[in-house]
This record gives sequence, C-alpha cells and structure tokens, in this order.
Amino acid sequence: MPKFARVLPDMSLDKTFDYKIPAGMDLRLGCRVRIPFGRTERTGYVVDLVDKSDFPENRLKAIAVNEGHLIPEKMMQLGQWIADYYCTGMIQSVRNMLPAPVRKDKVKEKTQKLLSFAEGIQPPSLVPELEKKYPPRAAVVKALLGLKEAPQALLMKVANVSASPIKSLLKAGILEEEVRHVERDPFGDEEVIISKPLELTDEQTDAFKLITNEMDEEKPATVVLYGITGSGKTEVYLQAIAEALSRGKQAIVLVPEISLTPQTVHRFRSRFGKQVSVLHSGLSEGERYDQWKLISRGETQIVVGARSALFAPFHNPGIIVVDEEHEPSYKQDSHPRYNARDIAVMRGIMDKCPVVLGSATPSFETMNNANQGKYKMAKLTQRPSTAVVPSIKLVDMRTEAAATGSNQIFSRELIESVKQQLHDRMQTILFLNRRGYSTHLTCEKCQYTSKCGDCSTSHTYHRKSNVLICHLCGDIKEPPTKCPDCGHKDLSFSGLGTEKIERLCRGVFPNARIARMDSDTMTRKDSHKTMLGDFQQGKYDILIGTQMIAKGLHFPRVTLVGVVFADAGLNMADFRAAERTFQLLAQVSGRSGRGDDAGRVLIQTYNPTHPALQCALEGDFDAFYEDEKMGREVMKFPPFSKMVLIHFRGPEEGPLASLASDFSQHLSKACTKDDRLMPAVPSPIEKVRGQYRYQLTIFSDNIRRLVRVLNWLRLNYKAPKEYKIIIDVDPQSLM
Repeated sequence: MPKFARVLPDMSLDKTFDYKIPAGMDLRLGCRVRIPFGRTERTGYVVDLVDKSDFPENRLKAIAVNEGHLIPEKMMQLGQWIADYYCTGMIQSVRNMLPAPVRKDKVKEKTQKLLSFAEGIQPPSLVPELEKKYPPRAAVVKALLGLKEAPQALLMKVANVSASPIKSLLKAGILEEEVRHVERDPFGDEEVIISKPLELTDEQTDAFKLITNEMDEEKPATVVLYGITGSGKTEVYLQAIAEALSRGKQAIVLVPEISLTPQTVHRFRSRFGKQVSVLHSGLSEGERYDQWKLISRGETQIVVGARSALFAPFHNPGIIVVDEEHEPSYKQDSHPRYNARDIAVMRGIMDKCPVVLGSATPSFETMNNANQGKYKMAKLTQRPSTAVVPSIKLVDMRTEAAATGSNQIFSRELIESVKQQLHDRMQTILFLNRRGYSTHLTCEKCQYTSKCGDCSTSHTYHRKSNVLICHLCGDIKEPPTKCPDCGHKDLSFSGLGTEKIERLCRGVFPNARIARMDSDTMTRKDSHKTMLGDFQQGKYDILIGTQMIAKGLHFPRVTLVGVVFADAGLNMADFRAAERTFQLLAQVSGRSGRGDDAGRVLIQTYNPTHPALQCALEGDFDAFYEDEKMGREVMKFPPFSKMVLIHFRGPEEGPLASLASDFSQHLSKACTKDDRLMPAVPSPIEKVRGQYRYQLTIFSDNIRRLVRVLNWLRLNYKAPKEYKIIIDVDPQSLM
C-alpha cells in the first residue's frame, strides 16, 4: 500500500502537496479529501499515490477525512491530459469534471412524506363502517387502496377531500406517514411510451456492425457515422447502445445544444426507460446533483447531455456518441478551452470503448482523420422508408430587388410558399442566425452609429423592450430621440434580426400562429422543452429562430424551411466561414420533410454563385469538402496544421500591444521550422467590457512540442497584474 498521497487543493494555487495516508484509509485516484492546510482545512483531490515523498515524513501532515471516490481513476488521467494539451491548470480541469453542486456539496436532499396504510390494517373491511359514519374518511381509504402510497396533496386530490379526514386517519393509527428521499428528475413528469427497435436498412445495418465490431477490439477505433439529415443516425445509436448495455457497460451521448436535449432524452427514454440520466447546465442545482449521484451509484446506464455529460462518472463505458460532431458549440470558451469531441475520442482510448462521431456535414478535422485512416467511416446516403430528401432552391435576392424596386426581406416566392403552407395546415420554419430587431442605429445625416462604450461593436436594437443592447457585454440603454453627435432627428434602424422577422411575419401573415426561438426568448428553465413541445403538437404554424432550431430536431409536419439571409455567415473574417455556412444550411434544410410529406427549402441570397451555396443546393458535402480543402492545404490552415490562438486582454491599448509583442518575441525563440508565428495584431473585435484585445496566431506541425513550450511560458512568463494571457489550442473561431 502506498504511504503518501499527492493532493491537489481546490484553490487557485494549482499545486500538489504530499500527505501521509492514515492507517486503514482506502484511497484511490479521484478521491475527495479534507486536508490540513496552514491554519485551516481545505478540500482537495488525490491525483497520485506514492511510496516515497520528496519531503521528510516527519514534516508531512496526514489526510483528515476521505469524503469518497468522486472521479474515476481514468477520468483523473483524462483531466491531466486536458490540462497539459489545453495549457491550463489541473485544478481547472478537475473542477470542470464535477458539476458545481457536487463539488461544493451544499445541496440538500429532496424528501417527500408518503402516506400508506399502517401495518396490520385491513383497509377493505373499514370501508362499509366509514361510509356510514365518516364518508370523507372512507373516500381517503378507497383512494389509497388504488394508490397504495401517495403524498398528502395527491391523496387529497384523488379523494376530493380536505386534509382533515387524513389527519383523523393518521391519529387513529389507520394511516402512517414515512419521509423518503426523492430524486429530482428534470423529465420525470413526462409520459413515455416504450418503443421497439426499428428494422434497419442495409446501410444502417452495416454501420451498426462496424460500431459493434469495434466493441470486441482491444483498441476500439473511432467511427464516423456520416449520414444525410433524416437518414436514421439516431436509430443506429440506439441499437449500438443497446448492444453495449447487453455487455454490462454504459453509454454517453453528447448533443451540441441544450435545446436538443428534450427530444433526445424522450427518444432514448422511450427505448431504455429510467436507465437514462440527463446532465447539462440548464438543470437546477438540485437536478444536477441528483442526476450525477444516480450515475455515480450506477443506478442509470446512459447519460444524455451537452459538453459536461462527457465527464459522467461511469467506470465502464461501452460506447460514446457525439451527435452533430461538427458543431463549434462543443468547444468551451472558458478555461479549460477543450473540444468535447476531441476529449470524447481521448476518453474512448482510455476507457477502451468505441466513439461514434455522427454528422451530415462532418468537420474538416474529422474528414481528414477518416481519410488518413485514423478513423473508420460508415455512410448513410438515403432516408429510410418513404421519406425523401427535401428539394432546395436558391432565391436570388438581386433579381427580387430589381423586380420590386427595393431590397426585400421576404421574396415573393417565400411569401406565397408560406401562405400555401398555412392553407394546407402544414408548418414552416424561418431561419436567421441573428437575434434582435436591428443591428444598427444610424443617423441619416452624419452616419453616427450607436456603439457600446466598453466594446468596439454596435448596439443591437430590441423593439419589444425598446432598448439598445450590446450582445458582448450586456450593456443596455434607451435609444436616443436625436443624434448625440449632430442633433439630427432622422435616426434609422438598419440590419436584420429574428425579432424583426417575427414582426414582419405578423404583418404579412396576420392569421398565423407565430413563435420565436432564440437566446432572447429562451431565458426561463424548461423554455426550450416547452416551446419545442408546443410546436411539435401543432400549436404554432411558423417557428422563427436562430441556430438553436437548425439542428437535430424532428418535426414531421414541417414541409417548408425558409432561410431568410444565407449570406450573413459568409461575410465573417474567418477561414471557417464557408464551412460553417454550408453546415448550417445543410442542418436547417434537414428540418424539412421528415415525415411522410415532401419538404421544400428556400434559401434567400445575394451571392447565389458562392461554392458553399451551390453545394448546399445540390446537398453535396463531398464536393464542397474537396473544393474547400484545396485552399486550406495551400494555406496550411487546419486540419492541415494545428493552430493556437493566444489572446491578450488589458485596460490600456498601448501597454497591451507591447505585452503581446514581447510575448511573441519570447515564443519565437522556441519556434522551429514546424511553426509559423503570425504577428501580434488587434483582435477583430478590439474591445469588450472595457478591455482591449490583441491576439497572436501560431500554426504548427508539431503540436505536442508546441504545447510544452506554451505550458512553460504559461507558468513562467509574468504579465502585469491587470493584463491577461489566454491560450486557446485548436480554436473554432478567430473572433
């Protein structure tokens, strides 16, 4: 038995300390412990067990309390890999693995008082006498005969009585009350009808066999499930997971957006019942605490959720599924800045289980890994049964403007198509990946534009609340009645957002039932679930939304999707702009025609000849990939090299520019022929929340060596106190 434990205190120090292990204390990697630290006690995590310490034994203190094994040993190893690769502290990596309620351990257990018949009571024999003398008490007894046990509120409702007869029965010893622990289940109230596995197509069968065969391998491969939208990827997931469960293992299923969780959970619970848990940041603290505890105790075998579900404390996962693996939302934008897709692959290697990366439009990184033979690939090219791929049409808004004499937001064809949908009592989705009403408030005379004082970006106008909002820092102000610069009163609202689309729709389609789904409207707990459920049930004719409605959702009565302005993403200063645009168009197009009726997609654009739009028109990802790949290879952009983006933040621009330049000089000394170091430049958005921003980009063919250098600089390069240096390995955006 090791004599010493290396403990990482839960504090920003990010340094380990050696402690003696008391006799009889069963410690493993991942245990949470209480340790003496200075004059107080701290919580820490065991990261190593050793026979020898670098310090004299008589100087070492003993661990005070072992609070239990919270993190599986392999997960601790994964945490160290995350810290090393993403250039962050180990304590940040460990904290990221535990939901805050579990780490702080301050959540109270939920309890419920349940009423039942006292032992020895024969309820049926009591009914006749009670009906004569005390009818309300008889009603309680008869109700409880059917319920067996129930909380008081439910018993009162079923028996249609007040609390008085229940209290009388308790006092008489006929009923008894017991306090029980209750698990908080975010989807516990939903009615679930158990479904049976569907018959697989030949392509689905081949994909299923490829995945399950990997379960028998000593070193299972990552499998790319490359299938068009509506091709039945989820059914393949379900049957592969069933196979993993039959082998006594568990499953992790990742989805890119919290909004996808309700539909995914419903689909999985209809197949696996209460074996399915949920983990994501949208749950209440109590729900996250209880769901994590259920998983930790082995009482559920499947977890569905966003990024954080990847760290579910399963000890024996048999499969990990990353649905819509191409989505940039899998990349965390705070420390540790990990990509859940890549960490899923690494966890699969450590746990020796296959990882399935599913997508209709795989990321270029995933396609490159498949082409190089690092990943295996299965393709689904057809929709099952009678479903057909929707027809797609590009609407040239230049022609529309010429015909109508002005730039229009809705083309004539889109308006007529929506009207036909309403007549046929079918549903429509209108997509615009920009929230708000207008993106600019501008003076017609001097061209003044309302900008946030703390950020180098324009305010967005929100008409419903009549405010200007900065979407970067949250600054809110009332719109001026005249120009602050020249005093002119002619102020115009330009640009386009989902709120404006909603208002225009209500004018053009006055009898339509219209809903809007974006981050401005989805602010309450369960708002995603409620909105999607209402649309599914046909309570709305038109759903307007941003990217949260573009992915993975299944609405059989949606037969028209309108993309209001397809060009927005193409204008971003990012080498991934075309890739993101194609992926988003493919995903939102896939929401149409998923039932028995044929679907249509209308994509409005001022740039119809762009390769991304032309390939989206044909639904040809392979052609788009080959075209885009050539430019990336020439420029040696990812995936043909690795990229690191180093951010600099500070209150003054001059000193910040000097800091970025000085750091660049230090880094250049460690660069080799494998690296391309770009000059430090102002970020595309130069100021956010009063902080100036610079950035430094480096491309490398040897990322392992580069992250070692960056980790050394992270620990040894000292920036002034008010300034920050943030290292982002494998960034998903240059913004």
